[in-house]
Amino acid sequence: MIDARRLRTLRAVADHRTVTAAAAALYLTPSAVSQQLAALELETGHHLLAREGRGVRLTAAGEILLGHADVVLAQLERAEADLAAYSAGVSGEVTVASFATGISLVLAPAIGTLADRAPGVRLKVLDAEGDASLPMVLDGRADLAVAVEYRGAPRADDARLTRVPLYAEPFEAVLPLGHPLAESEGPIAVADLADEPWIGPYPGNPCHDVVLLACEHAGFQPRLVHSSDDFRAVVALASAGAGVALVPRSALLGVDLGRAVVRPVDSALATRRVFAAVRAGADGHPLIRPVLDALAEAAAATA
Repeated sequence: MIDARRLRTLRAVADHRTVTAAAAALYLTPSAVSQQLAALELETGHHLLAREGRGVRLTAAGEILLGHADVVLAQLERAEADLAAYSAGVSGEVTVASFATGISLVLAPAIGTLADRAPGVRLKVLDAEGDASLPMVLDGRADLAVAVEYRGAPRADDARLTRVPLYAEPFEAVLPLGHPLAESEGPIAVADLADEPWIGPYPGNPCHDVVLLACEHAGFQPRLVHSSDDFRAVVALASAGAGVALVPRSALLGVDLGRAVVRPVDSALATRRVFAAVRAGADGHPLIRPVLDALAEAAAATA
């Protein structure tokens, strides 16, 4: 009999590529993780891991078992959801990881909706960048993520997650007041900003990926001179004449533009796509389902 807890450990090691990182994600000691993996190898009769540099990789047998592990773990999530629904009396805490503007746009309004419709559901909100929230859900540190597409993100058809689309928002150009395109009518061509100094988020931030993709599609690599993940700082730098930027529309709400101006751009690729994600099988849980519904309703109102 294969222990499902050990399958969860195998999935964590496959995700994090080292026993130490997997142990940290599972709140276990490295020795405990190693013992669980050794027991799993005894249960299956196969070597599941092989050393690779300072980390580990799955063997062919490990990859086969991992595919089954994802299905088994998703089914266990469904079983827990069905038992929770049977117990009825919906009351409990749901931990949600979201980036800052996602909190403002959909998560905060959802809290108000839940207070009226599902008062027994309590949300614990964790501010996490768009590329951090999905690993938190997969590791069990959060029940639900409000996340964005980014390079290296789990694919939309990843069997470990169930996604619910929320909204898509355009990026807009932020230019110094005296910029030649500041007074232009209609959308600005991203290609017309090719020779400018740029201000943008650090690599690893999903918004950095969107900016690069829009510029690459326009035929150039942006010359990133200034870097900040704080869009207020980005706007302040543009206001000071330090460069140009592409910023998500919602991140500009309530921001003092100073001597900067905002203009739409002509690129459909300059768009942030936002979705909610839970572990596969958990979307029917009586605590999580009302949260997903409230988020979808808040997103529709925002649109």
